[in-house]
Amino acid sequence: MSDSNVPEIKYDVFVSFRGKEIRDGFLSHLTEVFDMKKINGFVDDKLERGEEIWPSLVTAIERSAISLIIFSPDYASSRWCLDEVVKIVECKEKYERIVIPVFYKVAPTDVRHQSGSYENAFANHRLNYTTKVQMWKDALKTSADLSGIESSKFRNDAEVVKEIVDLVVKRLNKPQVNPKGLVGIDEKIATLESWISDEPKATQLIGIWGMG
Repeated sequence: MSDSNVPEIKYDVFVSFRGKEIRDGFLSHLTEVFDMKKINGFVDDKLERGEEIWPSLVTAIERSAISLIIFSPDYASSRWCLDEVVKIVECKEKYERIVIPVFYKVAPTDVRHQSGSYENAFANHRLNYTTKVQMWKDALKTSADLSGIESSKFRNDAEVVKEIVDLVVKRLNKPQVNPKGLVGIDEKIATLESWISDEPKATQLIGIWGMG
């Protein structure tokens, strides 16, 4: 595959999640730390009014270096979330994107084998989405087989958030940026970083011309 066929990276992390409780609680703390660490994360609230939701989500997944899937007990009840997982796995295989599963208050085996609350969700899906069920199950198994983070192994959400951020920074190989209080520098740094390929074997030359 030629480099021209690979979507350009725009976001550091695409976050796939389910439910208002996750959005207002755990995810709000996570995105706050992302902002502090200068990690450009995509959450669906970044969609502009009038945008078509699914095509915009597909584009965001394709243009994210990492997809972070927050598997919660209610995650599989959403066909949108399951479609996101299918696309995320596709981008991993097609573009070698990074996938990090987070098992938040759910066991990896429940996700991998669709047991517990996931079994109940799929019982309902079989009634309405027969042709998609196996595709969803395969994508869940593939993503749950990856090395991830289990919230049950930490004392509280703060520790889980720290573990996620540390892993994201490590996988991005992102240096810590000290803007030194320069007004407007954050946007320029983000632009520069967007030009830099995440391909480990890529060689690039970037010239910076201007005042010292």
